[in-house]
Amino acid sequence: MYNLRGGFLVRPFSIALVLGCIGAALSELEESFPALGGWTPGVLFPSHADPQVAQIILGGIAASIMTVVSIVFAILLMTLTLASMQFSPRIIVSFVQDRVTQWTLGIFLGTFLYCMAALPAARSLPHPFAPVFTVMGAMLLAVACVGWLLFFIHHISRAISVNHIVARIAADTIAMIDETMPWPHRHDRLASAPTAIHNWETTVSSDVSGYIRFVDRKRLVGLAKAHRVKIDVLRRVGHFVPAGVPLLAVSKEGRLTPEAMDELRGAFDFGPTRTLQQDVEFGVLQIVDIALKAISPAVNDPSTAINCVDQLSAIMIRFASREPPEAVLYDPPGTVRVIIPWIGFDRLLEAAFEQIRLYSKSDVAVSLRLLRALGDIAATTPDPEYRGTLAERGRRVVAGCAEKLGEEELQSLRARLEALLTPDS
Repeated sequence: MYNLRGGFLVRPFSIALVLGCIGAALSELEESFPALGGWTPGVLFPSHADPQVAQIILGGIAASIMTVVSIVFAILLMTLTLASMQFSPRIIVSFVQDRVTQWTLGIFLGTFLYCMAALPAARSLPHPFAPVFTVMGAMLLAVACVGWLLFFIHHISRAISVNHIVARIAADTIAMIDETMPWPHRHDRLASAPTAIHNWETTVSSDVSGYIRFVDRKRLVGLAKAHRVKIDVLRRVGHFVPAGVPLLAVSKEGRLTPEAMDELRGAFDFGPTRTLQQDVEFGVLQIVDIALKAISPAVNDPSTAINCVDQLSAIMIRFASREPPEAVLYDPPGTVRVIIPWIGFDRLLEAAFEQIRLYSKSDVAVSLRLLRALGDIAATTPDPEYRGTLAERGRRVVAGCAEKLGEEELQSLRARLEALLTPDS
């Protein structure tokens, strides 16, 4: 369902099918009730008994719409190709999930199907009939397509800007964090002990190669309870699992049949690419890719890298404010059923800023913004462990820049590091 609602299949096909059915239904209704044609102005149809005018209008709109669709989406694909080469190949996913693009494809193809569905009703034999009311609907759809085309061109001109791309990826990532981590973070909460069980007797290997894109936790707990076993998931969401590599560890070997092992594998969704279903790190890595290309010597665009750091700080602030998903699942209470690893704050912070830090050692502006981002995250979280991690990252930024910059440039960096180490002052 995630793949279907995010691509160029379900929504465009549904819109096109609805408009096509409307065209067929209106022409059939107008033939059953000829009085509907009397509502249209006589200037367009001086003789309602002449179907040629209706045929010309419907055929002309259908041909024009398909020509426009071909040109527009050829330009769109070319634009996406250039953008993926300049920024990151992974941004194509966000364009495919863009609802404006999906609606554009659906409305244009729906207008074509509307005209094609209504065209057979305009006939000369056995008696002349022109679906006048239906043709008026096709003309209104054509005018709407012209307006929507202008809106689509305006939308695409904004959507291909790097700031808009980064902001959209960040918004999608934050929305996914809110969905998978609905509870506020409690820094005084006792952490679970996922390594409390050591009596793993067997493993279940993956039968396909791919990235783990989704883990059905409820299904895993239900299967573990039904087969009276305990399950330890060995790879987290976003990891690549080759076929034949252990995916799960199970406490009781004799209680799992080959069919039960297949059911356990069915709780995982594998694919050739990572997605934002449960993988917050994937959203972060997309922005990091854009930042690394921006600060590369071939591009040398620190402003884009700074924008990426700003959006990464927003993601990390939201992540730090939320309680991570439960790593140990119980059913009934007190009985461990499933242990699932999830990405933690330290690992996500490393994924967000470590590569940018390494490649921006000689760039004062990007390094200063890194320190500001770390300070903003520290100012919004009361967790002392998180603050200690952020302080250590800030020290690494200054130490790395000391290898490339002179003492004069380091003064501003050290001043900002001091503000990070004393956020309450």
